[in-house]
Amino acid sequence: MAADPISTHSAVETADPREAAAGLNPAPADDPIFNRLEQEIEWYSRKSGRCQRLYKWLKFVEIVAAAAIPLLAGFDTPRGVLAGLGALIVVLEGLQHVNQYQSNWITYRSTCEALKHEKFLYLAGAGPYEVEHPHSLLAERIESLISQEHAKWVSARKEPEKAREQEA
Repeated sequence: MAADPISTHSAVETADPREAAAGLNPAPADDPIFNRLEQEIEWYSRKSGRCQRLYKWLKFVEIVAAAAIPLLAGFDTPRGVLAGLGALIVVLEGLQHVNQYQSNWITYRSTCEALKHEKFLYLAGAGPYEVEHPHSLLAERIESLISQEHAKWVSARKEPEKAREQEA
C-alpha cells in the first residue's frame, strides 16, 4: 500500500508549527513584508499573554479578598481590615474595567492566530495565495487584519466615553 503523500510531507511530520513551516516555501530573511508579519505575530502573542496573566491575577486576588471578608468577619477582625479588602476588590475591578484585560487578551490572541493562519497559507501557497502575486496579497491581508483589530480597539475605548456623555 502506498504512503499517503500528505502524511509524509515534512510539514506534517511534526507538531511544532515552527518546524512545520521550515518544510514549506521559505520566505527571504530580508523580506520586509514577512518580517512585519513575524513582528506582528510576536507583538500580539506577547500582549495577549500579558493581558491574560493580568486578568487572571486580578480575578484571583479579587476572589481571595472576597472570600476572606466573611471568614475574617467571623473572627472579629477590625472593621478597617474588612473595609480595606472591600476597597481592594473595587479597585481591582475598576482596573479591569478601565484596562479591559480580558477583552484585549481575547482580541489579541484572535488576531495573533489569524496572522499565523495567513503565514502558513502563504508559506504553503494555499488558499488565497494560489495566485500570480501572493506576496502583495500577503501584505494586503496582514494590514487588513491589523486594521480591523485596531478599529475594534478604538471602538471599545469610545463606548465608555459615549456612555458617560449620555449620563451627563
